[in-house]
Amino acid sequence: MAAELISHRVGIIVAAYLVAARAAEAATQTVPIVFITGSDPIAAGLVSSLNRPTNNATGVAFLFTRLGEKNLATLHELAPNAAVIGALVNPNNPNAGPQTRDLQQAARALGLQLVILATGSDREIDSIFATLGERQIQALLVTADGFFFGLQSKLAILAARYAMPTFYPLSDYVAAGGLISYGANLSESWRQAGIYVGKILKGAKPGELPIMQSSKFELAINLKTAKVLGLTVPPGLLARADVVID
Repeated sequence: MAAELISHRVGIIVAAYLVAARAAEAATQTVPIVFITGSDPIAAGLVSSLNRPTNNATGVAFLFTRLGEKNLATLHELAPNAAVIGALVNPNNPNAGPQTRDLQQAARALGLQLVILATGSDREIDSIFATLGERQIQALLVTADGFFFGLQSKLAILAARYAMPTFYPLSDYVAAGGLISYGANLSESWRQAGIYVGKILKGAKPGELPIMQSSKFELAINLKTAKVLGLTVPPGLLARADVVID
């Protein structure tokens, strides 16, 4: 798809998330690229510097992949009796390894048992939820991944069906019926990317535009879903919430 865009002689490419950004960079070294990614763009190999990225690419990094420790701790605060936590991970994502290691380290620090549930297939999601009880998993954490983002409504429905307290990386999941999330405001990240697109179309060079890092993070809680799951949200957690759906 990236090569096809180049063949159409587009003036600029906007790439959503890491896989698309890598494909765009592999397809051209001349057409300007603006990406958004939840990864560390240097560690992911997208740029060599945050202040002066590359010759033809810049973008926005909201660093979801660094939030594993905080997200697991927040889930533990909401469901303190859940000793076994499942982590839904897409093994096809280049960030799967780092995210898994961070979560395992955080789980050990909290005295929790972490079970990695690896899948990159829509068809496997149902069977994974069906076996959560057999594995004695008492709460679930969905890692930051574009594949899971496309299944947000399905994940929320399955979590409710199996009465599984589930933590998500974006408030979009909570709006779709999910229980709780913490992460960057994705709409704000897209707005920032749009600003860069405008600057480049007016003549700015991508390599001279520093990588923007999201500064707005939000905790979202769906009280309707909490009620369905029979959960009482701790007052301290509720007081910190930026978005509450009731």
